[in-house]
Amino acid sequence: MSPEVLTQWRREFHAFPEIGWSEFVTTATLIERLEGMGFAVLSGKAVIHPEFVRGRVQLIVDAGLAAARERGVSEALLERMDGLTGCMAVFDSGRPGPTIALRFDIDCVNVNESTAPDHIPNQEGFASTNPGYMHACGHDGHMSIGLGVAQWVMDNRERLKGKVKLLFQPAEEGVRGARPMAESGILDDVDYFACAHLSFSASSGTVIAASTGFLCTVKIDIRFRGKPAHAGAEPHLGRNALAAACHATTQMLGISRHGEGMTRVNVGVLHAGEGRNVTPANAEMQVEVRGETEKINTFMVDEVMRIAQGVASGFDVQLETEIVGEAVDLICDAEMADHVMAVAREHPAITEVLPTKPLNGSEDATILARRVQAHGGKAVYFIIGADRTAGHHQAEFDFDEKQLEIGVELFAGLLLRMAS
Repeated sequence: MSPEVLTQWRREFHAFPEIGWSEFVTTATLIERLEGMGFAVLSGKAVIHPEFVRGRVQLIVDAGLAAARERGVSEALLERMDGLTGCMAVFDSGRPGPTIALRFDIDCVNVNESTAPDHIPNQEGFASTNPGYMHACGHDGHMSIGLGVAQWVMDNRERLKGKVKLLFQPAEEGVRGARPMAESGILDDVDYFACAHLSFSASSGTVIAASTGFLCTVKIDIRFRGKPAHAGAEPHLGRNALAAACHATTQMLGISRHGEGMTRVNVGVLHAGEGRNVTPANAEMQVEVRGETEKINTFMVDEVMRIAQGVASGFDVQLETEIVGEAVDLICDAEMADHVMAVAREHPAITEVLPTKPLNGSEDATILARRVQAHGGKAVYFIIGADRTAGHHQAEFDFDEKQLEIGVELFAGLLLRMAS
């Protein structure tokens, strides 16, 4: 696969970013390209269990469907998706061997891309055409690598044994898409699972063979429903949802840290109120907690819920809570990490191979990896170093596109070691 084609694919995805659960144009593009290569491709409920879908907003989904129709995606293809994004391509060699799954995420983030003239996507004409949305985390590159790996599989089909499954996962941002993909059962026969992230904690020429320090996380939407009243004439008749949310915020940020490991809590969004002379009847908080282990993360969730319930009772307001995303911790298997190190050390463009490095963040690929491990398989999450112009999720983000080809070659090397 030529670097020029990989770059072209990446830039095409970059120019039309789609937020989680609305990636219909992206999914259609992937399906058409993968089927054009000769893969059997599954989508819709075959790869996404609808009962486990989190944080899916129908208005956003509808906007994604409208954009897909406007851009010429066929009704037949949209019907196959059945309102659910993401897909899986399957290659079966027909020869006995392991089943290997590789995962690539496909969604963008809620960021307005920089309009600075020195920003390369602006200079080269592939900046986001969707206001408020941007591939500012490298998922456009991940999809390009995934397609490159797909083409490599077809070009080298006679060298491979067993099966290869290529997962293109929706809604990674907000850690929403992995659980319903795992619960679909498509990974339950997998012997080896691998996933990678571009850049993040490494520069071009570096590979981190096995990330550590994955934090469990739960994303929680909290809504307080009070009662409006005239703030001057009848304040005693109101029930102040804004005040409840503010008290809940300060209490949550003061949750005691756990003595057995890292914890995090953040109130990222608080919406409330209608006017200065109206008792605020509605408030919504978007909260996340993280913990080094499932036990610690559960402690944080329980504390958040306890505070929300107590505040609701104290302010006499109604409480609604909704879990909208989740991820778990992960210990990569040593055998898989050894494979990554061996492949990386043989690559002439890789100058540094680190066995491990803490991520100290959350990633819902951990749910997929843990599903594989629970069924007796082995898993790894590694980092493909890539120079970047700004931090992830920032308007100026861009990465070294030369690493796309290296990413394809690393995954191809893994396939050769495990399935040839």
